[in-house]
Amino acid sequence: MPTVASSIVTALAEHGVTQVWGVVGDALNPVTEAIRTEDRVEWVGVRHEEAAAFAVSAQAQLTGRIGVCMGTVGPGSIHLLNGLYDAKKSHAPVLAICGQVPSEELGSDFFQEVDNDRLFADVAVYCRTVTSPAQLPLMLEQAVNAAYAEQGVAVLTLPGDLGDQELPKHARPATFAPPGRWASASEDQLATAAEVLNGASSVTLLVGRGAREARDRVLTLAETLQAPMVLTLKAKEGLEHDNRFQVGQSGLIGNPAAAGAMDDGDVLFLLGTDFPYRDWYPTGKTVIQLDARQAHVGRRTSVAHALVGDVGETLRALVPRLTARTDSAHLDKAVAAYDDWHARQESLLDPHHDSTLIGKVRAVFDNPDDRIRPEAVAATVDRHAAPDAVFTTDTGMSTVWLSRFVTMSDRRQLVGSYNLGSMANALPQALGAQALDRSRQVISFSGDGGLMMLLGDLRTAVTYRLPLTVVVFDNGRLGMVKLEQEQGGLPEFGTELDNPDLCAVALAMGLQARRVTDPASLDEAVAWALGTDAPTLLDVVTNPDEVSVPPKPTLAQGWGFAIAKSKEALESR
Repeated sequence: MPTVASSIVTALAEHGVTQVWGVVGDALNPVTEAIRTEDRVEWVGVRHEEAAAFAVSAQAQLTGRIGVCMGTVGPGSIHLLNGLYDAKKSHAPVLAICGQVPSEELGSDFFQEVDNDRLFADVAVYCRTVTSPAQLPLMLEQAVNAAYAEQGVAVLTLPGDLGDQELPKHARPATFAPPGRWASASEDQLATAAEVLNGASSVTLLVGRGAREARDRVLTLAETLQAPMVLTLKAKEGLEHDNRFQVGQSGLIGNPAAAGAMDDGDVLFLLGTDFPYRDWYPTGKTVIQLDARQAHVGRRTSVAHALVGDVGETLRALVPRLTARTDSAHLDKAVAAYDDWHARQESLLDPHHDSTLIGKVRAVFDNPDDRIRPEAVAATVDRHAAPDAVFTTDTGMSTVWLSRFVTMSDRRQLVGSYNLGSMANALPQALGAQALDRSRQVISFSGDGGLMMLLGDLRTAVTYRLPLTVVVFDNGRLGMVKLEQEQGGLPEFGTELDNPDLCAVALAMGLQARRVTDPASLDEAVAWALGTDAPTLLDVVTNPDEVSVPPKPTLAQGWGFAIAKSKEALESR
């Protein structure tokens, strides 16, 4: 007869799950034993459970299929929590199987006992503890179905004495429901939106992840309306390449052209986005929002007209109702501003930039030690990376540089902690991506602060022969925090990192590695790293004082930055 543990693993294998990530131990030993004897499922043992949760969240985001991780009693399950919150906020279907003390000890404050149902209540769309073998098939079905239906996290807790118990004699295997299908917004919503769009003098599109699968229809909409298209970071994948309407990102990582396009349009049309930064929405505009999730409508900015439905299906019904525009002045202005900004950014990519007259003047203030500019690192990786590479980025400045200097081609994919904003996400997400396909190029844009947080899981890449490339922006700083402090007029404090030689650390852990300090050697080093068929780390020593100017810098920010730099000069240089 199948046991509780073997029935879980068999049902997941039948569903197509090929990996389970976590750390072995006590209450979950029956489950890991069932994995050991199931040829269809690989066990990936990490050095920290947080890495397991991040890894399977990345897998779920890349495939749309459920990712599975495990954490054993008490601390092991608690360690999953940060990665599971990232899955929640990224709308990634994830199943976490958590251990618990034996049933007879529940509620006794036993060694390592934690109330998982309370602990995971906020992060999980389904959170239950199995108390009897007879419950198992139904509870597993409910957990997985809920994770898919709500695009979130399900937590199933298993007391230590239940895993090796047999199921009742006539228990049926767990099976999982097929996904639902989204439909178009309703007729009255379509009619109103068409009337507003046809009557607008100019329209700007803010396009998010929810529109990625409707690329052709979004481009047709932009063509019809002659509308510039501001992309959220998560919309770069699928919508950035070969798109003459796109003008980059908004928000702190964005550019002046995107901010201008949003400010200048008469109507702002949000498509499949829950872009969270209220300060970056323009005021006084007529806003239309199209989203499959009703709860997203109006929670970031005031929305005059809502379209609740699938982006692709709704646009299929909406675009034929629109009158094609001939006036492209609004679009042309935004695109010209974006091209001009982009050209100025490109000037920083020349290794000899700081030798020019303008470069020498700027370098006196922001690069006196002639370190490699992070913009050049991102652009060089972009140039050498495969057309189907998967990129992950740590939260902070490495995301800024990818946003501005890496183009998502039609087959490239991108994962990051773009809603939770956690540190240390890029490496474990890259591990998860690489484990899906060991022949596909996976590149982690890691900050030195983020990498050091989960440094031990560099070894996971070696253990499981995951040939990812970790590009470290090694500026000895928590760079985004430094920028935040300086824009507020504060000298940087608490952001400096006394890193070890990260190249030497990586070599000691079994990776291929190089340290790069000379701008002239960057191109060759990146080509070497991306051509190495083994886990590889490229430790690039970058300029810690590089300034990422916000798209709409305020006078207060400018004065704050000037005051902060003068304080730093008096106190340090």
